[in-house]
Amino acid sequence: MKTFFKGTEVLSYKGSKLNQKSIFYFLFAIFFTFSAFAQEEDSTKVNQLDNVLVSAVRVTTKTPVSFSNMDKKEIKYRNLGQDIPILMNYLPSVVTTSDAGNGMGYTGIRVRGSDATRVNVTINGIPYNDAESQGTFWVNMPDFASSVESLQLQRGVGTSTNGSGAFGASLNMLTDNYATKASGEVSSSYGTFNSNKNTVKFSTGLLNDHFELAGRLSTMKSDGYVDRASSDLKSYFLQGTYVGKTTLIKALVFGGTQKTYQSWNGIDAEKLNDDRQYNSAGEYTDEAGKTRYYDNETDNYNQDHYQLHWSESFSDKWSTNLAFHYTRGKGYYENYKEDADMADYGLLPVDAINTTDLVRQKWLDNDFYGTTFSAKYKDEKLDVILGGGWNKYEGDHFGKVIWARYASQSELGDHYYDDFSTKRDGNIFAKVNYQIVDKLSFYGDLQYRNVNYTANSWETGLVDDTFDFFNPKAGLNFEINQKNTLYFSYARANREPNRTDYEGGNVKPEKLNDFELGWRFNSEKFQLNSNLYYMRYKDQLILTGTLDDVGNPIRSNTDKSYRLGLEVDATIKLSDKFIVRPNFTVSSNKNVDLDVEGQNYGTTDIAYSPSVIAGNIIVYSPIQDLHISLLQKYVGEQYMNNIELPAAKLADYFVNDLNVSFEIKPASIFKSIMITGLVNNILDKKYVSNGAMWDVYPYYYPQAGINILAGLTLKF
Repeated sequence: MKTFFKGTEVLSYKGSKLNQKSIFYFLFAIFFTFSAFAQEEDSTKVNQLDNVLVSAVRVTTKTPVSFSNMDKKEIKYRNLGQDIPILMNYLPSVVTTSDAGNGMGYTGIRVRGSDATRVNVTINGIPYNDAESQGTFWVNMPDFASSVESLQLQRGVGTSTNGSGAFGASLNMLTDNYATKASGEVSSSYGTFNSNKNTVKFSTGLLNDHFELAGRLSTMKSDGYVDRASSDLKSYFLQGTYVGKTTLIKALVFGGTQKTYQSWNGIDAEKLNDDRQYNSAGEYTDEAGKTRYYDNETDNYNQDHYQLHWSESFSDKWSTNLAFHYTRGKGYYENYKEDADMADYGLLPVDAINTTDLVRQKWLDNDFYGTTFSAKYKDEKLDVILGGGWNKYEGDHFGKVIWARYASQSELGDHYYDDFSTKRDGNIFAKVNYQIVDKLSFYGDLQYRNVNYTANSWETGLVDDTFDFFNPKAGLNFEINQKNTLYFSYARANREPNRTDYEGGNVKPEKLNDFELGWRFNSEKFQLNSNLYYMRYKDQLILTGTLDDVGNPIRSNTDKSYRLGLEVDATIKLSDKFIVRPNFTVSSNKNVDLDVEGQNYGTTDIAYSPSVIAGNIIVYSPIQDLHISLLQKYVGEQYMNNIELPAAKLADYFVNDLNVSFEIKPASIFKSIMITGLVNNILDKKYVSNGAMWDVYPYYYPQAGINILAGLTLKF
């Protein structure tokens, strides 16, 4: 089972209750109140203030941090329904996977071998990671890529940001900028496995040179590559913007509803050879001895996000951003359980019968809310950002039995477990970029973070932990000349355990010292970024490769471990028609003196950490509006546990995709007609991108062979 932000029906604060509609009106009331008091300005003086929203968490080449950017133009060529991690697959040090096998439904991302719980994700500077599991679940925001203006992936610790600490990377996304002119957009795509996406977008443009209302509605469906790994997804995005000469106010409401048939069990080695698309979820044997599949073995979830941002530029040197956010959601997953122990569900034996077939629902019903803020000062030599945030998570966890062959004394609606958890997370930070001399600049970054987590579950036990983390960062950036730049940085990071870690007991917070040494080369036809990193951990919570009874990855502390690697990515303009964008990472990822249940295994590979990751994009543009891209990805072999068990080794794989887009700009009716095609895995490679271990037995998540998506986008 995956863990989410799950929201309650109401948000209670000092006795008051705000339902969804009330919060919607509340945000827009604040929005228009701010607008009424904002100074009227001439439309020709409108500034692009959107960057203020994320300036506190983003970096430039002046900062000694390794990073990659993707903008809306790059995203649109492949935005045919696959999740954001799949769109990011070709960035350096990135490995992605899909439970359903075709990039829709549940997808995951790892960076430098670190899983999604260690990748800090923010949307407009607002934390997105689930507060308890620390993971990110893109299935809860289907087609969010259609509302992303740009994203930046910082590898390693990166710079201070809001939310959970980054141990592998931090990903920050900026949603759509406001538009000055009215526009509309309709796009549809269809492909293999009955996969389809339909999206409608609109913008009023700036009304009276100051106000814009924009929105999006999307529906997505897919049968999935894996048997019954279907998904039925819907999402929306609504944004109101006020723009002045020095003011930008945005009120955003976005979210989604998803229903996915569970496909997170994986398959064993025998099925991998005989039936790659097999899915054991929902399988049971009926009273006549016939194998059947429960038709509602599903995950069901609704999530809504509310954000209010106020950005102000007081002068050429000073700017600020203040944001408030609230996330609500509610959902459950449903399972058929065969021969379940009645005592585990609070059921009394019926005569001599103490087991029963039953259908259960496990619910999560949670709220997440808070504020973030930043102030920025910038002059010719000095760039300072002061910021921070405070967030609170409140979560109900409960289970229901909705059917049982032997119902005993149960009543419909009874809970067989109830627990509650809260998490408070506050941080403040100060960042400084100072130009010491013409070619040498200094970067400093200090963050203090306070976290309190309480839980009262039989799984976690009684938890009441408070953590105080100090995370300093510093570096130097040396511009050798206009084309060459060297940088060096050091960063300290600390992270608290997640909910599943507490279930294992005796868990410690983890610590990381990250050293980065890089060289950037930039010329008209050739750009190169190279980075040598050494990440030294204390008590790293490493994936063991095993899963708990509801599919959550189990982690455990290892005393000492490290990641040492070299990342290189380049953009080579061979001609006006050919561009090549290769990247590769070679690394050594090791546990030192690994101890497992009292047995010392010495130095071993860290699970899910391939030593070679490479990507390449070849773009051919025979004419201006025709783009043909060959996208290539290689992932080296990796272990699914930390003791290098031969059966736990995942084979390497090399996959090629072909992407074609052609844009027509007619003289009337439509501003643009774009035809897009994507052929995934054109060589029909049979490969596995992820897996797990049940004791000494490997289970695999096979990915789809050759499959196609085609789309049409009309802009007017």
